[in-house]
Amino acid sequence: MNIRKSILEYLDPDLVGTMTSKAENINQANKLTGALATTIISTGALAGTTFGQDKKLPGKIADVLNFALTLEYLEDEFYRTAIGSSGLIPRNSRSVFEQISKHETAHVALLKSVLGSKATAKPNFDFTAGGAFGDVFRNYQTFLAVSQALEDTGVRAYKGQAGNLQDNAKILTVALQIHSVEARHAAEVRRLRGEKGWISGDSRGTLPAPTQAVYDGEGNATQGGANLAGLAGLSNDAITEAFDEPLSKEQVLAIAKLFIRN
Repeated sequence: MNIRKSILEYLDPDLVGTMTSKAENINQANKLTGALATTIISTGALAGTTFGQDKKLPGKIADVLNFALTLEYLEDEFYRTAIGSSGLIPRNSRSVFEQISKHETAHVALLKSVLGSKATAKPNFDFTAGGAFGDVFRNYQTFLAVSQALEDTGVRAYKGQAGNLQDNAKILTVALQIHSVEARHAAEVRRLRGEKGWISGDSRGTLPAPTQAVYDGEGNATQGGANLAGLAGLSNDAITEAFDEPLSKEQVLAIAKLFIRN
């Protein structure tokens, strides 16, 4: 049975055309299995049905999704380039990054399907950040450092935009589903670097100085209006590790611009 066909038969014909054209982009990526592509198409169709057509997608939500799409473009190309760089990723870690790459490709495909004609164009990237990470695709440790910085940024970025999506539960749910997977990526990459899976204070650990903006504000010990600093039996590190802080759109874009050429 053709599962994808059976799903599409129940959708609006115009919407099917839009979703199917997006499926062609998925096939070109050569990253997704048929089942995963079907999930992306049907989820994108669900979002499209929620708003009628992409032209009716509320401006505030479209802005948030395009913001997320820019970050997903960044991560998607980063991992695809790394996987295609001969000798960069050791064999015992390669499957991890191949799987992360598939996730990022799926995120891009889904966001583009929801946004339709409103999807922002993919920027040009410079993963050396103007030379700060000049050997990013030749040195595995540099690659891991940039990977950690990108994943930690993504987690805080999605968190920072949750409030702007609260008017539509379906879109918010999808964004939170992506957010939790980005958090899993971040924890896995941190462990591959010999770091804790969580962030202590606003420390960037052993990452280079240009990544400090990724961690600024993580030392916040006041949560829900309660100052937890000095809580009996807990160190400041333990307190700050228990809470992840959001980043504003402006803060995230300032970090992303390190890697964007245009």
